[in-house]
Amino acid sequence: MLEKEIEKRVCEHAKEMKILNYKFVSPGHIGVPDRMFITPKGYTFFIEFKRNGGKTTPMQDREIARIRARGIPVHIVDDVDQGIGLIDGVMVFECAR
Repeated sequence: MLEKEIEKRVCEHAKEMKILNYKFVSPGHIGVPDRMFITPKGYTFFIEFKRNGGKTTPMQDREIARIRARGIPVHIVDDVDQGIGLIDGVMVFECAR
């Protein structure tokens, strides 16, 4: 499945779960994750979407490491079910807080 289709379906599920999601663009910073997600209680994380079996580039790895070093989760998602499972897991975590 193509990256854009995986991204679309996962983002639709996030919206159904009342999670804000923004296409993340940072001029001058190549390799930033594709989307930022914010739950109703403010938990924030990023997702880098890839086609099935796709791999991150060295530039993406660098930016992901920089974000993670500041305590913000970044997930790599290359499958719709994986992405939906991630969203559902975040919401379980959110409800337990």
